[in-house]
Amino acid sequence: MGLRRYTAALGRACRRLFGAASAQPRDLKGRVYLVTGIAPGSIGFETARALAAWGATVLVTTRSQPDAAAQALRATLPPGSGRVEPLALDLAYASSVDRLADFVIAYGRLDGLINNAGIHLDLLSQWKEPKLVDGHEIHWRTNYLGTMQLTLRLLPLLLQTASKQGEARVINVVSMLHARGSNAGLFGGGPAYNSWVAYGNSKLALVHATQELQRRHGAQGLKAFSLHPGAVFTNIADKGLSGNPLLETVRRFFAPLEAIFLLTPQEGAQTTLLCATAPEAVGGAYYRSCRVAPASADSRDAAISRRLWDETAAPLVPQEQPST
Repeated sequence: MGLRRYTAALGRACRRLFGAASAQPRDLKGRVYLVTGIAPGSIGFETARALAAWGATVLVTTRSQPDAAAQALRATLPPGSGRVEPLALDLAYASSVDRLADFVIAYGRLDGLINNAGIHLDLLSQWKEPKLVDGHEIHWRTNYLGTMQLTLRLLPLLLQTASKQGEARVINVVSMLHARGSNAGLFGGGPAYNSWVAYGNSKLALVHATQELQRRHGAQGLKAFSLHPGAVFTNIADKGLSGNPLLETVRRFFAPLEAIFLLTPQEGAQTTLLCATAPEAVGGAYYRSCRVAPASADSRDAAISRRLWDETAAPLVPQEQPST
């Protein structure tokens, strides 16, 4: 066994010894889920794999090569698993979100939307000015506006499913780093640009959106959740460090040690799976380690949640939506 595999196995054994949190398998036959961001080795990949293994039809997305990612996912599934259907999605671009939403709406049923995809760039805080995409700061457009656009476009389908099936769910995978954001920063205020703060603002906005979605539509059978998946050993930092060969090399060197202390993607997916499937999960709550946890103080301002929803929702969704 190589060093990396040995240290990963050691880390898993330690976490089992101390009782790592996990979700319980469910019978999901007949249900349909959309999981964004399922690149191999990611939390999204393991989330989709579990849902399909439990019998669900799972629509999965990546920015590029979705067919290859779906094929890698199918190769891990046991016989009798649900269907996996690959779709392309780049949350940074409104046109890409609209194309995907049109397809899913035509699908006719959606029991769960798992907004897992996201980015965290410029980990070394070298950018002095924000990088813009589709007219917005890249973290804000990708992590928040793209996710909100997709959620709002699919909201009628989710509510239709909830009406017919008794329930539908929206799960926003955020981060404990939402605490790096501030309510002032959600509306263009705050200090000089910093990519970590920009990332925190995008995730704080999603916590607000989760709570407002629950307030507005919980009575219609929709449950919304936000969650921190834990400190997970994935390749998300690779993109954030791209362009710095020295640090990329250092990270590869220390990867075996990271594997001891960080969760595996499969372990990191457990809180998402619990929020997506557990009957006892509390709508509107923020979860961590498969339990309700306190989110940041800024996220608990209901007036900000309402204002943010009102100011961002209307421009994201066209007046005429495809019928379901």
